[in-house]
Amino acid sequence: MYLATIMIVLLLHIITCFLVTATASSPHGFTIDLIQRSFINASSSRLSKTQLGSPYADTVYNVNAGNYLMKLQIGTPPFEIEAVLDTGSDLIWTQCLPCPNCYDQYAPIFDPSKSFTFKEKRCLGHSCPYEIVYEDGTYSKGTFATETVTILSTSGEPLVLAETTIGCGRDNFGFDPSISGMVGLDWGSLSLISQMGGDFLGLISYCLSGEGTSKINFGANAIVAGDGTVAADMFIKMDHQSFYYLNLDAVSVEDTRIETLGTTFHALDGNIIIDSGTTFTYLPGTYCYQVREAVANVVVASQVPDPGNSNMLCYNSDTIDIFPVITMHFAGGADLVLDKYNMYVETHTGGTFCLTIVCNDPPKLAIFGNRAQNNLLVGYDTSSRVVSFKPTKCSALWN
Repeated sequence: MYLATIMIVLLLHIITCFLVTATASSPHGFTIDLIQRSFINASSSRLSKTQLGSPYADTVYNVNAGNYLMKLQIGTPPFEIEAVLDTGSDLIWTQCLPCPNCYDQYAPIFDPSKSFTFKEKRCLGHSCPYEIVYEDGTYSKGTFATETVTILSTSGEPLVLAETTIGCGRDNFGFDPSISGMVGLDWGSLSLISQMGGDFLGLISYCLSGEGTSKINFGANAIVAGDGTVAADMFIKMDHQSFYYLNLDAVSVEDTRIETLGTTFHALDGNIIIDSGTTFTYLPGTYCYQVREAVANVVVASQVPDPGNSNMLCYNSDTIDIFPVITMHFAGGADLVLDKYNMYVETHTGGTFCLTIVCNDPPKLAIFGNRAQNNLLVGYDTSSRVVSFKPTKCSALWN
């Protein structure tokens, strides 16, 4: 779910005739040593039966928009794009020529006329349109097509995905010029992981860093396990699009634990989505203000208005050390102790730090964003319904 400055993707309109013709499998995942040992053994045995390598892609931090870009190739001959890595949506789309209403893009825009594998989808004799509207006013509109998508693989040979459904955007607005589009990675039928098929078991893992490059892995190399790994239960709600839900039981600010039990935010079947395409973490107002109050009770500094006008809790300070440690307690036993970098951000002008937990008021979808996921190896698996976290120095992981 892409976030420019606030929350996002809540509407995807696909015409009915396309939904009838577009089908794909579904997927995701991870585990830990003891709690999920049986799953690891089962996954390993199934993966060993294939001669396929483990696909992966390079990722890079986009400092301008606070998101992460995944490098992949589309078309024949292959044309490289850098698109937002987004576990909060399912469509792969990129800007396409001719583009009468494209936003300015630094990199060259994909030209379908130069690819001999590009084929526009047809619905009742006409092109099949799509429209994605984001809450902050950004949007992408265009037509569906099938195209070859190529990513790297540990086998030494690239993984070539023929006839992959993509969106060819020709009316796009409000996105950072560093990005070429979006790579949807949720469990919906149009996501990249779903269209890769069952050979890779729907396994994804990534490690996000605010510096350097990293990777996103699929299949065998995407299993997250070992010392320090914690696992959270994953919930999938058929009536709430195709997001990955976690259940947040409580938030601790140092030794003060704020339970969701007794609040309207409390749930047993998932109350917050994990999203690599949204920058900050969003909690519903009433509960969120309890967390903010607990932070304010610890910080000894002057509170100041949010310079970005996003209703964030901000303080004058030259150091992040004055702020308390925050722990997220997820159902399934994942007590995620977050680094101060995950929970506080310094403004561009310096001298001011803001809490990266934003209060949704009125209440909206709760989101565990990518800033909170920094320097964690994060893995998804819909078959075992687990999301795993392992503290990791992401920028050094693949050097």
